[in-house]
Amino acid sequence: MTGNLLFDRLLAAGRPSGLAIETDTRRYAYADLDRESARLANALVGLGVRPGDRVAVQVEKSAVNLLLYLAAVRAGAVYLPLNTAYTLAELAYFIGDAEPALIVGDPVARAGVAGVAGIARVETLDAAGEGSLADLSSSQPDVFETRPRTEDDLAAICYTSGTTGRSKGAMLTHRALASNAATLVDLWRFTPADVLVHALPVYHVHGLFVATNVALMAGASMILQPKFEPGAVVAAMARATSLMGIPTFYTRLLAHPGLTREAVAGMRLFISGSAPLLAQTHHDWTERTGKPILERYGTTETGMNTSNPYDRERVAGTVGFPLPDVALRIVDEATGGDVPDGEIGVIEVKGPNVCAGYWRNPEKTAEAFRPDGYFITGDLGQRDARGYVSIVGRGKDLIITGGLNVYPKEVEAEIDALPGVVESAVIGLPHADFGEGVTAVVAVGAGSSANQLTESAVLEAIAPRLARFKQPKRVLFVTDLPRNAMGKVQKARLREDHRDLYR
Repeated sequence: MTGNLLFDRLLAAGRPSGLAIETDTRRYAYADLDRESARLANALVGLGVRPGDRVAVQVEKSAVNLLLYLAAVRAGAVYLPLNTAYTLAELAYFIGDAEPALIVGDPVARAGVAGVAGIARVETLDAAGEGSLADLSSSQPDVFETRPRTEDDLAAICYTSGTTGRSKGAMLTHRALASNAATLVDLWRFTPADVLVHALPVYHVHGLFVATNVALMAGASMILQPKFEPGAVVAAMARATSLMGIPTFYTRLLAHPGLTREAVAGMRLFISGSAPLLAQTHHDWTERTGKPILERYGTTETGMNTSNPYDRERVAGTVGFPLPDVALRIVDEATGGDVPDGEIGVIEVKGPNVCAGYWRNPEKTAEAFRPDGYFITGDLGQRDARGYVSIVGRGKDLIITGGLNVYPKEVEAEIDALPGVVESAVIGLPHADFGEGVTAVVAVGAGSSANQLTESAVLEAIAPRLARFKQPKRVLFVTDLPRNAMGKVQKARLREDHRDLYR
């Protein structure tokens, strides 16, 4: 044993000759993952990356991207995945906070990344798996003495949005990632015979630490698709057994004429997460395919917390039961006491899956944990008499659109800076495709400038400053924003007033 908890477990079940990853251009056996990750790990060490150093990665999805993740873990580094949609202004914050030793970005963006990199080394990797890092690794040995890492050592940092302050880096340990994947392999019955259609991004927990880790730890194979495209997913189902997706996947697949019972005959499992799945989508999918979706619930800080059962009823509108090694309680926010079944409270969880806290942010870490070790998710939920948990909302105003978190204050700051804007409020509204649609309600006052600002002008002005998924789908104009007696903007009222905007 090398003593690297996560890396050892990820490759333990796969036969050396067994298929691990299939792309449009290449097939990787498990032996290839070992050799290619060794080359990349040697390259990382040659670039000065030491155990505990952060390796920030903002590159398009590819098999080499996943190999780089394995190499970073293998080298004892802390992997820091970053959304490819982030602008340089957003990237500068993450780099300044995490202080990575190495940044890997797209070759086209190298000059811009170098401008915000500080003292970090910058190398490149593109969607085809080519770039300066690939060139460096090609001449490296294909064996590597994997660096020892204990269960408490960090394996990754994932930045998550809250509703106040800046994004926080959730510190994910080897124990958190390895234990969560192992639990899901068992709970969802993954084996080396499984073939997962992997159409998720690999810059967040769902695509990287759930889909990828579960498939690898089971010794299964992945059909790696660069992005979600309904036709490609339907075509891949003919030789696959499982799909992990977000609600958007399922609504768009339902609109595809190729989705038939015959097309999914070999599929044993459809999983949905990252955003609430509408009960109607659940029902429509079951009626169309004969295979009910398994919905689960997790967060960036905790990985997966609950899951509908594999071999019992998967109840629409619920996220099932706590995982076997996760303790979950629903409490009154004011008193901290458990609420009775059927009543709404704040979801708190405790288990080996929970992060070690927030990177270099002891104050936010202290706020996020109860004295007895429970993590306060901020999500509101309820539990029925049978034990099924439902997510009914969030205690704060975080928006989840297409499985991605949007921090309203960040969008509001960009809109508020525009001429003619008095104030803005950014909210999430029900959206059949994205779960929630980012929506800006802009107060322009009653002056002459009120008629000069347009929706297209606002969207055009903020586009260079915000990732595409953060940009509002609609901009609504009002004279004033509604406020309560304390002067606080009533976002709940705005959500109610405009709840049918996307219907």
